[in-house]
Amino acid sequence: MREIRLNELETVLSGVEFPATREKLVSEWEDVTLVLADGEENLGNVLAESSDDVFESKNDVSTEVMNLLPREAVGEPYQSEGEG
Repeated sequence: MREIRLNELETVLSGVEFPATREKLVSEWEDVTLVLADGEENLGNVLAESSDDVFESKNDVSTEVMNLLPREAVGEPYQSEGEG
């Protein structure tokens, strides 16, 4: 089981070849726990909620993960991501 803070998402994304399917990413990240401002979420489970089947870039995945997380997950406004 790997554990990363939300603001370290880039480290997980750096090992991905794009384009990448949602199914592949969910499978690869089933052992990754995102440490959030208000708890934890499994990265694979978060991305499984996406309606996108294919991601073209790191930015696409990062944006989608942020959109799928509840607002409270990233902390209070003006705080660094995942440091709430």
